[in-house]
Amino acid sequence: MATNLAISDELIEQAKELGQHKTKKAAVTAALEEYIQRRKQLEIVKLFGKIDWDPDYDYKKERSRKSR
Repeated sequence: MATNLAISDELIEQAKELGQHKTKKAAVTAALEEYIQRRKQLEIVKLFGKIDWDPDYDYKKERSRKSR
C-alpha cells in the first residue's frame, strides 16, 4: 500500500543512521514495529497487580511434567 507522508528529512536521516537502515522505508518500518511493540508492552504493564496468582503454584514442577 503506497502512502505519502510528510516526515521530517532530518528525522528520517537520523533513524536511518541509528538503525543502520539503507532505505527510508526500512527505517519507517522498523520504527513502526518498535512503536507497536512498545504499546503492547505498556498494555501488559497495566495488568501488574490486577492478576491473582496462586502462591502454592509450583511452576518448576509443571515444567518437568510437560517434558515427559
